[in-house]
Amino acid sequence: MISVKVCGLCDPLNIQAIAGTGPDYLGFIFYPGSKRYVGEDPDKSIFREVTAGISKVGVFVDEKPESILQLASRYTLQLIQLHGSEPAEYCEAIRSAGFRVIKAFGVAADFDFNSLGPYLPVCDYFLFDTKSDLHGGTGFRFNWDTLKQYNFEVPFFLSGGIRPEDAAAIREMHHPALYGADINSCFEIAPGIKDIDKVKSFIQKIKTVAS
Repeated sequence: MISVKVCGLCDPLNIQAIAGTGPDYLGFIFYPGSKRYVGEDPDKSIFREVTAGISKVGVFVDEKPESILQLASRYTLQLIQLHGSEPAEYCEAIRSAGFRVIKAFGVAADFDFNSLGPYLPVCDYFLFDTKSDLHGGTGFRFNWDTLKQYNFEVPFFLSGGIRPEDAAAIREMHHPALYGADINSCFEIAPGIKDIDKVKSFIQKIKTVAS
């Protein structure tokens, strides 16, 4: 069954409602350059709205490892998503500290999947997003056929411009390493505020049919 990660959350009431729709992961962006930034000193209540059984993912862009570990401990994060130019050694350091690591890569037509070699032993998941200088949240989709070139065993999240109506297309990919769908900007009422009905419908469609 395909997992679902809802990313870019920052409002307590919205988080509480989204948690009730049945996602597997909720993502919180700790990158000041994002419109969905949780803030320099987010209230812990934001993270307390995440119910048991849902994993909390902290999203960082070229942040200092020691800062990530401090924030991960403070806000009880289970996974760390690295969305910048972090090298494999950086991923290994975060993973060695006891956190599962998602390493994001921007994909374009000329992306060389062989470049992922150094990351294979130090990442739990990859996340393939649309290549952009914005580090995600563009609302644009890359050519998913490009993923046919990915032949490694590290499971991946599909991201980048996924829309509510894309559940069927994602189910039909049948890629052996496809682990989850990462949804964000195309499910929003405003930056950081998700449309509850759209998220709930997407999760129901992708999980009910894929089971």
